[in-house]
Amino acid sequence: MDNNRQNGILYIVVPCYNEEEALETSAAALLKKLRELQGRAMVSDKSKIVFVDDGSKDRTWRIIKDLYQNHEEVKGLRLAHNKGHQNAILAGMMYARKYCDFTITIDADLQQDINAMEDFIKEYVNGSEIVYGVRNSRDTDGLFKKLSATLFYKFSVKILGCDLYENSADYRLMSAKALEALSEYGEVNLFLRGIIPSIGLDSSVVHFDVFPRMQGHSKYSLSKMITLAADGITSFSIKPIRLVLGMGVVALLVGFGMIIHIFYEHYFGYTVSGWSSILMSIWVLGGAVLMSLGIVGEYVGRNYMETKQRPRYYFGEILSRDEGSSHDKI
Repeated sequence: MDNNRQNGILYIVVPCYNEEEALETSAAALLKKLRELQGRAMVSDKSKIVFVDDGSKDRTWRIIKDLYQNHEEVKGLRLAHNKGHQNAILAGMMYARKYCDFTITIDADLQQDINAMEDFIKEYVNGSEIVYGVRNSRDTDGLFKKLSATLFYKFSVKILGCDLYENSADYRLMSAKALEALSEYGEVNLFLRGIIPSIGLDSSVVHFDVFPRMQGHSKYSLSKMITLAADGITSFSIKPIRLVLGMGVVALLVGFGMIIHIFYEHYFGYTVSGWSSILMSIWVLGGAVLMSLGIVGEYVGRNYMETKQRPRYYFGEILSRDEGSSHDKI
């Protein structure tokens, strides 16, 4: 146990997007948990909760402003435009790193068990710079999401060799040292579950339960899940491009096999003239080329986005009581 880590300043980072139905309930639970941790001297009295509004179109920011007015422990960050869940988390952590000893990120719906925070903090006190939250099960997910998530992790880890914790979430603890290391990463296409393990600092794992959502509905659509999965695969492995090469070799071998088959059928008179060669050209080479172009195009497109070097987010408004903070006004 590191005595210097006890009673550290914790910033709980909560990304929010159109969470008006759940936010007040979630905020009350988080404030209660933070005060409980402070009362047990597990975290400093200077600890805060940072709500990050990712360009919501409902009353989410209005609720955050009310929470800021009524509670000293609350801060608010509003992104000038919707930048996505991963960028909202990063924005909150990069802001918090200037004021805290460690952060814990958690989703605004609080499906993740907030009582696991105590275990996160214990691991931090024992020397871990990063503590990963891993789900005990996916029983609360629908069949499609459960199957797709399982396939994604199996494909990413076992086939592509990505450094991921299976069933990990964006519910994690990061020390100020880890946050400073993360700030050096400049990717535009963010996949934090893959980037953070690559930092390489001392880490540990805490398992937590996931509960059904009590209010509202999930803001993670199918298209967003597919985009996140694509970012995760293309950001950490070039094996898909190598698979394209393998497909080309297989297509070539199949083509030679079809040529032998064509001569065989022509010799015995089993086929209509021209049918086999057309079939071979369309289905074998056409399919291989289109799939290859699609995979290579994913990498080209992401490289194009990275070379622009556009900012990943911009704060439209910040609610903070820190004197002398350069972030107070934009």
